[in-house]
Amino acid sequence: MTVDSPPTPPFRDPQLPHPKRVDDLLARLTLDEKTAFLHQFAPAVERLGVAAFRTGQEALHGVAWMGPATVFPQAVGLGATWNPDLVRRVGEAVSREVRAMRALDDRGGLNVWAPTVNLLRHPLWGRNEEGYSEDPRLTSAIATAYTHGLRGDHPLYWRTAPVLKHWLAHNNETDRATSSASVRPRVLHEYDLRAFRDTVEAGAVAGVMPAYNLVNGRPNHLSPYLRSHLRTWTEEDLLVCSDAGAPSNLVDAEHYFDTHEEATAAALLAGVDSFTDHGTDGSPITARVRGALERGLLTEADVDTAVRRQLSVRFRLGEFDPHHDPHLAGEFDTPAHRALAQEAAEQAVVLLKNDDGLLPLAPGTRIAVVGLLADECKLDWYSGGLLHRSTPLEGLYERFGAERVEFAEGVDRVRLRTAAGAFLHVPAADAPDEARGAEGALDPALLSGRTDLPPLTTDPAGTEFALVDWGDGVLTLRAPDGRYLSVAEDGRLRASADQPGGWVVQETFRLEPHGSGHLLKHLGTGRHVRVGADGVKVADPGDNGGTGEVFEVITVERGEDAVARAAGRADVVVVVAGNDPHINGRETEDRTTLDLPAHQRRLLGAARAANPRTVLVLTSAYPYAVDVTRLAAVLWTAHGGQAAGTALARILAGDASPAGRLPQTWYASDADLPDLLDYDVIGARQTYLYFEGTPLFPFGHGLSYASFAYDGLSVRVADASVHVSCTVTNTGDRTADEVAQLYGRAVDPSVPRPRRELLGHRRVTLAPGERTTVAFDVPLSALEFWDVAQGGWRLEQGPYELLLGASSEDVRLRTTLALDGERPAPRPVTRRGLEGADFDEQSGIAIVDRTRRAGDAVTPAAGTSAELVHRSCDFADGVREVSAQLAGEGVLRLSLDGGPVLAELTLLTPTADPYTYTTVTARIPAVEGVHDVRLALRGPLRLAHVGFSG
Repeated sequence: MTVDSPPTPPFRDPQLPHPKRVDDLLARLTLDEKTAFLHQFAPAVERLGVAAFRTGQEALHGVAWMGPATVFPQAVGLGATWNPDLVRRVGEAVSREVRAMRALDDRGGLNVWAPTVNLLRHPLWGRNEEGYSEDPRLTSAIATAYTHGLRGDHPLYWRTAPVLKHWLAHNNETDRATSSASVRPRVLHEYDLRAFRDTVEAGAVAGVMPAYNLVNGRPNHLSPYLRSHLRTWTEEDLLVCSDAGAPSNLVDAEHYFDTHEEATAAALLAGVDSFTDHGTDGSPITARVRGALERGLLTEADVDTAVRRQLSVRFRLGEFDPHHDPHLAGEFDTPAHRALAQEAAEQAVVLLKNDDGLLPLAPGTRIAVVGLLADECKLDWYSGGLLHRSTPLEGLYERFGAERVEFAEGVDRVRLRTAAGAFLHVPAADAPDEARGAEGALDPALLSGRTDLPPLTTDPAGTEFALVDWGDGVLTLRAPDGRYLSVAEDGRLRASADQPGGWVVQETFRLEPHGSGHLLKHLGTGRHVRVGADGVKVADPGDNGGTGEVFEVITVERGEDAVARAAGRADVVVVVAGNDPHINGRETEDRTTLDLPAHQRRLLGAARAANPRTVLVLTSAYPYAVDVTRLAAVLWTAHGGQAAGTALARILAGDASPAGRLPQTWYASDADLPDLLDYDVIGARQTYLYFEGTPLFPFGHGLSYASFAYDGLSVRVADASVHVSCTVTNTGDRTADEVAQLYGRAVDPSVPRPRRELLGHRRVTLAPGERTTVAFDVPLSALEFWDVAQGGWRLEQGPYELLLGASSEDVRLRTTLALDGERPAPRPVTRRGLEGADFDEQSGIAIVDRTRRAGDAVTPAAGTSAELVHRSCDFADGVREVSAQLAGEGVLRLSLDGGPVLAELTLLTPTADPYTYTTVTARIPAVEGVHDVRLALRGPLRLAHVGFSG
């Protein structure tokens, strides 16, 4: 007797197209099973043989949070390479390591949350390290390359599924879950949406992650642009994954809804498909979805829509075709990946200044390498563990020989004496070093919080600590064995951390003057350190209000003195300064200033005073404002990953010529910066696009050890594109890379336009005397702007200047061409009226949500008064009446061309809520012709729309 095996369900048939397979599997799932899929950790469906699935694997510049991995330069460093081909190869290497780790540990996921395409609008943003550039085109070029590498080149199966972060207009950590970015339509379309759109349209993106903040008063997890823009850019099903905890924020922090059922339903309907909330526990989300279904806020069809998008990604990843998936085997820590990490680190180095050809360093040079980062290879929150490590000191030892390199870290050496006369002491550690795994790799999970090491005590001699002040009074204390003081859950101090790190950094302190000494405050807990019969620990909250020990800080040696001694004995001093990526500028914490911390300024001054042949190497996640006038040479590199030191040494020695370029403007001082929460790059004249001051170093800047000549500019317009080419020649004596940059600007625009904007770039390698043609095909659409008067893109007729050169300010060739386009036209206000948010100029305005679901309105940012100007309004056949859709309470005054008030529209009684609008009408004297309309808002008034009639 033969027993027939059950037929293979269609969703298991690799010969069927993915959409049909998705539909089949979706139809087999129960409502409870589909609801459970909405959480980040989707459970298995054993009856169908469907495995558990997790959205989210961090892979910003290497595989993160999964242990040792190849660590590439930070994202802003990859942006500084201006090299999409290199970045594509980095993405490919990362995706192979994701696959390899997934095979070893099923905690890993193939849905990678990378890259970050938020534009680096403001250099004080704490997460500056995560983005590529302040420019949308450079950002999209680098992001597109990285996503193509992550996706792989198989036509059907993706190696990993990249999700772009963070939708939308997200550039502040301060109050990030409750602050609202006021983004006018031109900034939205010309700036913030552009980087996302170009990358999505390139075809290697699986989805996006909304940001924590609000845009125009509406949480990003309810963004109407997910429907009206994102999902129109591709025919692929895009998976929208919430950021961690953000679904609950809609009620708990933002108070945007009264119940979690309402909030969850609204997010799902807006387009969120996977909810990252409550860790691995999916029950709160599933309960909220069930509640929303029971209340009629959602239908099963709404759930199906989200689950279908998830399943589409899972099929693309080959989950249901293990015998056909070409990506099952990954590669990990290969020689090729190590070489690529070094190549990327070298290409990311930017030479900012090189007076008198001090660099490259000649063979036999005696070098003093000094500074807080001279012997460091720092990781950030999204780094993997280091399998290999190269610090600047190690790189210079290797390249020049240890006998020719002298090191002085420059930290202050201190002892801390208690009121009783004893000193803090670090006992010898007998416990095994469990923080290091295979090949000495650091395990981030054990960097702090250890209780297997003895806590601090006191004794008559004490321990000499290395004290580093990172700025804003934030400091770290390091024991002689290299471990940092840290506080574990039991509240005791131990020398237990290899580096500062963790979501809450437990290795940072502050010395607070108190009487004749100082209190030592532990910043992770916010408590003071006390010394008692039960040992050295942070004070308990109820312990006399958290009273701490008063310490006398005895300085054994100043860091400046050690730096000066080393500098005075050297031919050249290399000062390595910058930031620790976990301190004073990181996720959850914005910077407060562009200035280099005072301690590091003192070290730099000591080195320069002892030896004028001083090279400053800034290793940082963001720009600094530094006085470079008396420095012979300056370089910048982001934290460069595992090969950072080797790469820097090769650049200093001239084994490779620097060719990194700045991906954002370096401003000269804090005075050049707008408010952190001012997202109007046009009105506030932000970024190189609009900034009218003199930067410390401009966007695109970077020097070389070679020289390059540009000639033979050719420009023609054909096939809806501008075709630009020129010849670049290496006129130097060494092989080097040059980054040719093409910019454009409207010469006589009818509205404020960028001073210049990047239209294309090419990084080329040229031998001495070699020349090559660089060509750019620029679609005419790249020169369009968002016309608020017409509500769409417009190419304006008139002259446009094209500028080709080595940076946004180093222009070598230029020409002007006239383009046919549309002439400026006045606003047809009698037909369309005026949207409040479609202003040309404003003062004191905040853009807010017209309704919870869609639309914009405007209101005084401070709740009292604001002004709007809508220019060139055409009243055609004449009007005698004005009406306005208003909510809240207050007065709207209308005038023309700066003249007297023609009408006051008043809401005396407040509306029921901010989303209940009342149409208020007033008669005005007859108006004809074209005029500028000026609107003054007084009081907590919301204006959605103004209409005119005869």
